[in-house]
Amino acid sequence: MTTAMDWKVNDGAAATKDGANLVEIKNLYKYFPVRGGLLQRIVAWVQAVDNVSFAIKEGETLGMVGESGCGKTTVGRTLLRLVPATAGQVSFEGQDVFKANGRELKLLRRNMQIIFQDPYSSLDPRMPVGESIAEGLLVHGMGNRQERFETVINTLRKVGLQDYHARRYPHEFSGGQRQRIGIARALALRPKFIVCDEPVSALDVSIQAQVLNILKELQREFGLTYLFIAHNLSVVEHISDRVAVMYLGKMVELADRDELYRNPLHPYTQALLSAIPMPDPNYKPDRVILKGDVPSPLRPPSGCRFHPRCPVAFKHCAEQEPDFKEASPGHLVACWRVA
Repeated sequence: MTTAMDWKVNDGAAATKDGANLVEIKNLYKYFPVRGGLLQRIVAWVQAVDNVSFAIKEGETLGMVGESGCGKTTVGRTLLRLVPATAGQVSFEGQDVFKANGRELKLLRRNMQIIFQDPYSSLDPRMPVGESIAEGLLVHGMGNRQERFETVINTLRKVGLQDYHARRYPHEFSGGQRQRIGIARALALRPKFIVCDEPVSALDVSIQAQVLNILKELQREFGLTYLFIAHNLSVVEHISDRVAVMYLGKMVELADRDELYRNPLHPYTQALLSAIPMPDPNYKPDRVILKGDVPSPLRPPSGCRFHPRCPVAFKHCAEQEPDFKEASPGHLVACWRVA
């Protein structure tokens, strides 16, 4: 039974980038059917996630970046079983997530939580936020009514809110406060792993910094492991230990944060990094301007999916898909230009 007094650091909270893998994703696919005609038959498939593999170590933050529609959010939702996978395997602490059911799945859901991109749409407008936070505790049978109330209050304090906020409704809060409520709801069950689905994308820069600092402080205190999904590479650099870059359902590069920002190997990563605004008005960066639009995941290009927009593509790029391989220790990339 959980009480407010049970609020403590998870075992293994001191784990670093060199720790054991907490989450492992192998050959993950997620295709969405497109239906048409009078009988609504399947006429095509949207290849949202196509053969993605990676691991997240205990206590680390893996940042995942890419343009809209590249499959970042789908990866996060699929590995949590919020949407069913088409194929692949996800393991959490060695347990197969996709094969779990009943009590096993319920325990997994307690340990694997998500912070949604839009906190307002993920909160019930007719329910006080204290009840929304306590809902997970009630579902999992954690504590009695008074103990759940104490846990809610304690969690709100952890994210910088006051006790009386538990009685208020979602429309009475600002965007930054609602995002803190989303963090509190994910944190209330004391999970080990949290998917942060663009938690600061809709916030002002000053509020972004506050939320990011809260996430980092909570990670240090409770030994949390994050999959941090974002568009903003500056934000990802601030919070991540490693960074994965996705393009059109594929992972194209994965490396330690410092290595990726210092030595990006894939042309797409180079283009993303060149677009980061600099605070120095006298600094004139060499911009990599990509031509054309992102191809449709309904009909992805042959070979390397980035080749129609790649400034250094050659004939072989359109003919065969490159392997996602290690270019240097810990630095993986899918590009024919990288030996």
